[in-house]
Amino acid sequence: MNRYRKLFTLGTALTAALLLAACQPKAGEPAASSNEDSPATATHVQKDHLGHEVTIPDKPKRIIGSYLEDYLVALDEKPVAQWTVGSGSVQNYLQDELKGIPTINYDLPYEKVLEYEPDLLLIGDDSAVEGGKYDEYSKIAPTYVVKNGADVTWQEKLQDIAAVLQKDDKAAEVLATYDQLVADTKTQLQDKIQGKSVAVLWVTNNSAFMVAENRSSGDLLYHQLGFSVPNLTKEISQSATSDWSAVSLEKLAQLDADYLILVNSDSGAAMFNDQIWQNIPAVKNGNLWEFSPEHSWLYNGPVAYTKMIEDVSEKLK
Repeated sequence: MNRYRKLFTLGTALTAALLLAACQPKAGEPAASSNEDSPATATHVQKDHLGHEVTIPDKPKRIIGSYLEDYLVALDEKPVAQWTVGSGSVQNYLQDELKGIPTINYDLPYEKVLEYEPDLLLIGDDSAVEGGKYDEYSKIAPTYVVKNGADVTWQEKLQDIAAVLQKDDKAAEVLATYDQLVADTKTQLQDKIQGKSVAVLWVTNNSAFMVAENRSSGDLLYHQLGFSVPNLTKEISQSATSDWSAVSLEKLAQLDADYLILVNSDSGAAMFNDQIWQNIPAVKNGNLWEFSPEHSWLYNGPVAYTKMIEDVSEKLK
């Protein structure tokens, strides 16, 4: 009996030794990591627009960048939640890329931000973190205020976000592709752009707003594509404090643009039946280009601008 017990014990020890040897890495092979599935902990520090030294994960996986989704999409990033106003207003032109992404209200309620468990918060405007909000958000996740302000272009904003995400090469690629699109469009449509003026109006709640010369689509049309600036647009732009400035129907009687781009958020607006509207030269001559708010004309960013150029090209073919 003792003999069999000794053999059994010896066999068990031998088996254990063989199993232990099999689990050891061979010469030249790395040992297996015991936390292979744990999140990356590497970080880098970057100073944001307000001067905060922010410690940012090198590869964030759960980003919230309210109203910055255009830039994230261009950089091949998907946020965990997307901007909305109220219960249903989203950036429709991005929905192919953001399909299935839940919404978060534009003012980023703390409780909602907590629910999404972000590992990076990108803030698009200084005012969004006023009144102690920055400290509160920073308790949830690293919070970075992106370059913003009237003089900051979407190109600069893209490069800033790309630096945060360590995607400078991707940003350079996006900008090079965009610049080539602008150059090609100007060449192909030169005879239909040169010497021609255009204005952009947004109509909502039976009120009209005109885009300023140096802002949003105004910057694209006048400074990049080379359309002429109508006199009324120049006048409105002198006192503009935002992308869109209110303009009365009576003032629109002075609008002598060759083309008129209408972003129509009020298809039943009474002003469209007014003789003043109907006698605007571009409307009268059939050069009114109408787009719904589902298009990108109300927004900024590389995707929005690219789609605007595509719209202009389609209308001038």
